[in-house]
Amino acid sequence: MSQFAVILAAAGKSSRFRDDFYKKPFVVLDGKAVWLHSAEKFLNRKDVAQVVIVISPDDREDFYGKFGPNVTILGIDVVTGGTERRDSVAAALATIRSDIDFVAVHDAARPCLAEQWIESVFSAAEKTGAAILAAPVTGTLKRVNAQNIIEGTVPRDRLWEAQTPQVFRRDWLAAAYEQQLAATDDAQLIEQLGHPVTVVPCSSLNIKITTQDDLRLAAQILKALPKPKNLIPNHPFADGDLWR
Repeated sequence: MSQFAVILAAAGKSSRFRDDFYKKPFVVLDGKAVWLHSAEKFLNRKDVAQVVIVISPDDREDFYGKFGPNVTILGIDVVTGGTERRDSVAAALATIRSDIDFVAVHDAARPCLAEQWIESVFSAAEKTGAAILAAPVTGTLKRVNAQNIIEGTVPRDRLWEAQTPQVFRRDWLAAAYEQQLAATDDAQLIEQLGHPVTVVPCSSLNIKITTQDDLRLAAQILKALPKPKNLIPNHPFADGDLWR
């Protein structure tokens, strides 16, 4: 069985979330922090040997004050990130164990994962070396200039919106980061190395929380998703304050 590590990216500024007290990965959603919803989807898998969460240096004291018991009991590694997402993932990647075969990078603020989606993208990565979840674009896309005037309509056939987790062979991802390549997501880094990246179709319900409206939508999506089969069985704090 291949061994996977999961990097949860939670070091962003959350500027569009507009909450004076919480950044979006740490706000409470359906009784527990958003990042814990994301983490628990991976913690129960037998093939996940390591989970790392990357946080901002500014959040470190507050994070440990709120979630220190969680990371200790659940065995999650905490890494301090940088100013850019690329710096944060690189910092986490440096802590990945040598026995890990594949690394999954996931937005900590993307809590509405279903087990079958993770299984599909992990399986695809094992077969091809690199795979991501994505949803086909369904809306009409307009190219707009600086004056907000439409310049043209972009054909949407063969266009997909990338999601996470994005899963790669550890050596491929490490090589991409060593080359200091510029990209908007990790899949683009792998593409620039010349490796094909498989797209695994996923639902648009796999949303990333960016605004307060997204948080309210995520609460409804969680109710519609199938419950995990083994939600950290018999965990002593599964319904208690430690999960908040």
